[in-house]
Amino acid sequence: MPESTPRVAVYLDFDNIVMSWYDRVHGRNSYSRDRQRIAEQTTDPEIAQRLTAATVDVGAIIDYAASFGTLVLTRAYADWSSPVNAVYRSQLVARAVDLVQLFPAAAYAKNGADIRLAVDAVEDMFRLPDLTHVVIVAGDSDYVPLAQRCKRLGRFVVGVGVAGSTAKSLAAACDQFDSYDSLPGVTVPTRPKAAAAAVSTVTAPAPPTGTPTTEAAPTGRRRKKPPEEPIAEPADDQPEEPTEEQLEGTSAVLLDRALRLENVRTDEEWLHLSAVKNLLKRMDPSFSEKALGHRSFSDFVKAHPDVAEIDESTNIVRVRLVGR
Repeated sequence: MPESTPRVAVYLDFDNIVMSWYDRVHGRNSYSRDRQRIAEQTTDPEIAQRLTAATVDVGAIIDYAASFGTLVLTRAYADWSSPVNAVYRSQLVARAVDLVQLFPAAAYAKNGADIRLAVDAVEDMFRLPDLTHVVIVAGDSDYVPLAQRCKRLGRFVVGVGVAGSTAKSLAAACDQFDSYDSLPGVTVPTRPKAAAAAVSTVTAPAPPTGTPTTEAAPTGRRRKKPPEEPIAEPADDQPEEPTEEQLEGTSAVLLDRALRLENVRTDEEWLHLSAVKNLLKRMDPSFSEKALGHRSFSDFVKAHPDVAEIDESTNIVRVRLVGR
């Protein structure tokens, strides 16, 4: 009987990744300082801009996990009623991720994701004995016992965490550990200079004598704040069908990511075309080169010479990333 394809289970402590990445982008302990404003002032333009700059690329994580084998189950643990996490729901559902709802016991308290995640992971290993890989997306040292137990039960443990926010003990407990920062497609935004960050704290110059201030009207009554502009809510309707150009561009990005992941896995410059296609199909099961107007996968690769080059001089067709 031929060897079966590895089967992978993915567990995401989503709150941990969102907070850690926010700190990575905006500086250490930034999320703790902004926590109250994030919870109560999500319409604040400054907070909205900071959250947008620290957006987590869920697709990069899922595609990385798919490089190890077939994704059997993928679960994300968080309080999905929180606006910070709610913006990711459609993206996660589109990647067939099960959303596990966790309510904190009190304001800003731990939501118990580590305990729930660990219990589910151990149960799944006994319930699904064919699991070969367990991917833990978190950085908390609380997951060290889980990683050790998974290894004792014969699973290959992969850890993913944000650089600078991951416990060294967790990385040591895994068979393989990679930082989220290093995943293909993830870029670390440049942190603004301290002077620019401090603009909001600088006191405005005093108005000229005799000029009414914005705090009080000439009569002594407090001036009314201008009404805030309404925040555009996402439409409930289905999005428009993407154009052929958009589909081709998305597929090119997917091809680039697949080549980078396979390069990391094999540490070889030239890769088997079939292996790259199998990985790309695991990353996006809906991918079809024929739907994009190409007769074969090799034609699809040839259509993107800025991403990959192909070698058909031998019986085994090979491909490599341009610029490697």
